[in-house]
Amino acid sequence: MSNKDIYILGIESSCDDTSAAVLKNDKVLSNVIANQDIHKNYGGVVPELASRAHLSNIIPTVESAIKEAKISLNQLSAISYTRGPGLMGSLIVGTEFSKALSLSLRIPVIEVNHMQAHILVHFINNGNTMPSFPFLGVTISGGHTQFILVKDFFKMEILGETLDDAIGEAFDKCGKKLGLEYPAGPLIDKIATKGDENKFKFPMPRVKGGDISYSGTKTAFINFLHKNQTKNIEFINQNINDICASIQKNLIDNLMNKVHLLSTENHLDTIVFGGGVSANSYLKKRLEKYAYNNDLKIFTPELQFSTDNAAMIGIVGYLKFKDSIESNLKSTASPRLTF
Repeated sequence: MSNKDIYILGIESSCDDTSAAVLKNDKVLSNVIANQDIHKNYGGVVPELASRAHLSNIIPTVESAIKEAKISLNQLSAISYTRGPGLMGSLIVGTEFSKALSLSLRIPVIEVNHMQAHILVHFINNGNTMPSFPFLGVTISGGHTQFILVKDFFKMEILGETLDDAIGEAFDKCGKKLGLEYPAGPLIDKIATKGDENKFKFPMPRVKGGDISYSGTKTAFINFLHKNQTKNIEFINQNINDICASIQKNLIDNLMNKVHLLSTENHLDTIVFGGGVSANSYLKKRLEKYAYNNDLKIFTPELQFSTDNAAMIGIVGYLKFKDSIESNLKSTASPRLTF
């Protein structure tokens, strides 16, 4: 391949955020995200509403990304898009738009695995130190919790994953029972700073190997609230800080137990996190202490790259383009796409 600059348009539409980004080689020129606030009214993402919103948002979002990057469409080298996993209707919008635009511009289209992108976002060049292979990749979001042995950019092996709820989903469902707005995870994180994390105890799931579970904790939490509200209708209001701190500690303890197990078993001294829950301030404090005590290198993404965004799709597109890994127009959206 020549030394000519590579311009990649990344498009992300796996769930409820429409995002477009432009990368010049491995550097981000723009990263535009259109949020869908309508889902707050329902306490969670409504797939049909999400896909309709993507249809409305995708053209203006791409136009904004191109304008902010100060380039023209004709300068693009390729278009990368999220093929999966995610919501089928949402993925279809991004997939078909990307293929149509690549066809009109006569440039390659590159499919991207959303979960791989959450890990590989750390290879965006923004002056940061990048992880060295091999490492333990940990994806934590509202839809996924996975532990991945990352041997190279595209050599990844799933060591374990959630058997039921993802950690972000557990945060949101527990928050909903507390009367918090969706998404509840960031609100629990904020409220918990004022509480005692040891005030209330919740059971820790016993799952062998690298897999993890959160549904039992959620059920125990609901029963805990019901029992105490039966005795005192104002229980939640009077104890909200301690409740948030205690359930957050439990959810993070569960995660940290698996991180310790898998990094030790596989002799990995580098742990790389990706996904929206990686922005949790309590988790970051725990990781900082854990890294110091165990002489580990731990990476968490910048806030703008932690939630779903197109820059992470763009960097994977760039890495694949350099290796001449392209897709074809027959490729279709895959909501259960695996590595």
